[in-house]
Amino acid sequence: MMRLLTGASPEESFQFVPRSIEAFGSTVLVEGTDPARSIYWVHAWTVSPNGIITQVREYFNTSLTVTRVDDSTSSNVPKPHCLPVWQSKLPDRTRKSLPGLVLAI
Repeated sequence: MMRLLTGASPEESFQFVPRSIEAFGSTVLVEGTDPARSIYWVHAWTVSPNGIITQVREYFNTSLTVTRVDDSTSSNVPKPHCLPVWQSKLPDRTRKSLPGLVLAI
């Protein structure tokens, strides 16, 4: 899938350079670039309580915002809302405009 998304040929190797790793409950986020910083990526892993990765999502050249859905309220009327907990830290925002995506956990 990565070759399809990045346009790399089967003969080309692709090196991931992680920039950060964050965990929110059962979700682990790893973001980084290629060595030339021309491709930006985020991997989102869902990890079970016994440490097994049960789901992997890959985002290439996409700005990602992670929000936590909170439906607790202090009044009798529930008002669900999203609390942002993480946002992509793009390596060079002035050079490239990327589509945005919100991941709710």
